[in-house]
Amino acid sequence: MKARGKVFKYQDNVDTDVIIPARYLNTSSAAELAAHCMEDIDKDFVSNVKKGDIIVAGANFGCGSSREHAPLAIKESGIGCVIATTFARIFYRNAINIGLPILECPAASEAVRAGDEVEVDFDTGTVTDITTGQVFQGEPFPPFMQEIIRDGGLINHLSKTMKEA
Repeated sequence: MKARGKVFKYQDNVDTDVIIPARYLNTSSAAELAAHCMEDIDKDFVSNVKKGDIIVAGANFGCGSSREHAPLAIKESGIGCVIATTFARIFYRNAINIGLPILECPAASEAVRAGDEVEVDFDTGTVTDITTGQVFQGEPFPPFMQEIIRDGGLINHLSKTMKEA
């Protein structure tokens, strides 16, 4: 499985309150959440993001409250992958649970620039900056976690597994 797209670059400690501001948490609509994704940190994100684009950030991405709305807003906005130096543990788990591909890769987080085109190979953990030709090695998920993400999240994966049993 791969993702390829334009990079939106953010700093360390991007918290869930700027990923999806609390004032929009009164909706259960994923599309409505996506319409406000990142607006407090990047007002142009929603109008510029295209399906498959990639967020690259520093350390502790997704810190703050444990709301599942944050990775859901990112996924629904069309982002194909989030690459960061590190992720807040609750965000990390929520991302897997809803099927948002993420990858920890400190070298890529440092070197990749906003606007670069990047390709991520989830099987190998390789991040290729198509713009510069640089290649970085992240830590890929084990196969069972890749399957959960491929299935669109934990609930979809469990439903699929139960039907196959």
